[in-house]
Amino acid sequence: MTGPPEAATKHVMRTALVTGSAGFIGYHLAARLLAAGWQVVGLDCLSPYYDVALKERRHAMLAENPAFTPVIGKLEDPGRLMELFARHRPDAVIHLAAQAGVRHSIDAPRDYLEANLIGTFELLEAARAHPPAHLLMASTSSVYGANTEMPFDERQKADTPMSFYAATKKAGEAMGHSYAHLYALPITMFRFFTVYGPWGRPDMALFKFTKAMLAGEPIEVYNHGRMSRDFTYIDDLVTGITGLIEAVPGDMPVGPQDSLSPVAPFRVVNIGASQPTPLMDYIAALEDALGQPAQKILKEMQAGDVPATWADTSLLTALTGYRAEVDVRTGVARFVDWYRGYYSA
Repeated sequence: MTGPPEAATKHVMRTALVTGSAGFIGYHLAARLLAAGWQVVGLDCLSPYYDVALKERRHAMLAENPAFTPVIGKLEDPGRLMELFARHRPDAVIHLAAQAGVRHSIDAPRDYLEANLIGTFELLEAARAHPPAHLLMASTSSVYGANTEMPFDERQKADTPMSFYAATKKAGEAMGHSYAHLYALPITMFRFFTVYGPWGRPDMALFKFTKAMLAGEPIEVYNHGRMSRDFTYIDDLVTGITGLIEAVPGDMPVGPQDSLSPVAPFRVVNIGASQPTPLMDYIAALEDALGQPAQKILKEMQAGDVPATWADTSLLTALTGYRAEVDVRTGVARFVDWYRGYYSA
């Protein structure tokens, strides 16, 4: 033993910094890490983009565990991330905080510039000064944009974003690659595919549909329902992320499907169910879970949207052994159970 006893004891419990810890995915990820024995530092600005009370409740539940340290603040505030990295020296950093939402990015693009580009820059600078063992950064399936070859493969070009949200997330991937190359920072970008489940986001379709149907109101179904999504249950997504923490990019690819950069410890990984579901089937699962039919208003495709997504998850499986376990009918029923419980309390 080279250091003092207290230093050795302190390092037994690894520390993770999770940005966006009061968000839907961040909350579930932080809870899983705490259950696995990690110290978790959670940063969130509690943005009013959707119900702040929901975010505060998520953080409050995490704070019931003494291994959780909540920090309220914005990514883009100069020096905030630098100070957090210097104080906590995280072993793993999982960067989930972002301004989300394809449709909102059409009306408020500056929100995405500040959170997704400037915020990510601040994070990369802090990681450069205080390198973690692994930096994992959230991207999105939206970066595939106008691609039509299915399933989406990480080695495909992603140069045709259909929204400014997608453009900022693709820019974040490029920024990450440059830092991985220049400063030998091990970075994994993961692309999410339509995540749903308990404690979800009120701006997402499942939440909005459930709220409307329980109120006896119609739901708006875009592109006349001719859409499909690789709906990914939150528990499966978190399993994918936690598995990737240990899959630090190195020098050798895991096989021909690897997206590992030839010039940096950097790779991009899809996390999805690898099972596209027609939107109308998703709605049917919700109707069954609620025990009532939906009144549907069929509308044209919205600007910035895409007709289909489908993840090739073979790289994630090769790296972690991942297999999605929760089917759509089961996942939707679990969401409905949570929704009824939360809003009747």
